[in-house]
Amino acid sequence: MSPEIERSLPAWIYSDPGFFERERESVFRSAWQVVCHVNDVPNAGDYQTLDFLGEQVLVLRGNDGVVRSFHNACRHRAARLADGSHGNCGHRLVCPYHAWSYGLDGALLRTPPWQGFGDLDLSQHGLAPVEQEIFLGFVFVRFAPGLPSVAQMMSPYLDELAPHGFETLVPQGRVTLRPRSVNWKNVADNYADGLHIPVAHPGLTRLFGPSYAMEAQPWVDKLWGEVAETPSSNWSERGYQALMPVFDHLPAEQRRRWSYYKLWPNLAFDVYPDQVDFMQFIPVSPTETLIREISYARPDSRREARAARYLNWRINRQVNAEDTVLIQRVQDGMGSSSYVSGPLSPDEVCLASFARRLKADIPEAGLPHPPAKAA
Repeated sequence: MSPEIERSLPAWIYSDPGFFERERESVFRSAWQVVCHVNDVPNAGDYQTLDFLGEQVLVLRGNDGVVRSFHNACRHRAARLADGSHGNCGHRLVCPYHAWSYGLDGALLRTPPWQGFGDLDLSQHGLAPVEQEIFLGFVFVRFAPGLPSVAQMMSPYLDELAPHGFETLVPQGRVTLRPRSVNWKNVADNYADGLHIPVAHPGLTRLFGPSYAMEAQPWVDKLWGEVAETPSSNWSERGYQALMPVFDHLPAEQRRRWSYYKLWPNLAFDVYPDQVDFMQFIPVSPTETLIREISYARPDSRREARAARYLNWRINRQVNAEDTVLIQRVQDGMGSSSYVSGPLSPDEVCLASFARRLKADIPEAGLPHPPAKAA
């Protein structure tokens, strides 16, 4: 008897407002989110912010050198404290609404004397902390307990990540935000879909040949390909191939490997010999997603390293353009009355793993159609 074929997630959960609200509470409250790298906030008073499903997070470097995460809201009347995606607040944070001031450790330092708060216990009104984990230099936060630590979730790959020196990475430019009119799961699905590579990404196919592979661990998927030595017909790819031996800080088996790690539920790290990119699929509404991304690299001023990073950008700019069209095609097709879900190939292990995980968190994800609403 042949084994039962697994199926993809049903189309209705890629646009249903009620299911989106279930995800907000059952999936994302306890999910780890990347805010920045510690090297994005190198000096006292440096900060980075993240807005995520109504929550506002502030990561701040203290005078003592410690990086801390707080809710970006004044304890008086909830006014947003730090503006923009990043900046430096000096020696204290001052609320622009009523001038309450906070130290870089989050402690409430002062309220204006004319406001009548003379008897207020300042020690009880510091900034509200957000649970934080610093993993290999990246600052993660979450809003409720539940999942294992990031280190535990990523544990199957710690040894192979070590040579890349994540802790030493420095930002290459600033965070880019790319809005997409699709459900966040369509972005996540596409990232972990290996079968479309030879169909829709000719550049990656030239680079990897038949070497592209994937595997699913309990909390993280890994996809990877080996950059071929046979020169590509495309000049960007051919130039990049020629620069692979430059990255001799890596063991020989990793110098030509592009590895992709997708952490449950909506984070991804693209790990190249020349740089590391992170992508975040931020849910905005049932049919809107904000892709948040930035590149980091080991300090390396060599001309060859700079050239490799530039060529990497050229190659992946084309890949991103191709993926943008693909995920919109899928989102549009999800609205067809003819489609419920599709069969998954035995090779689509990452998609199957993602579907099982979501169904475990929200059992309705296993229903072919939305549950009937109570009368």
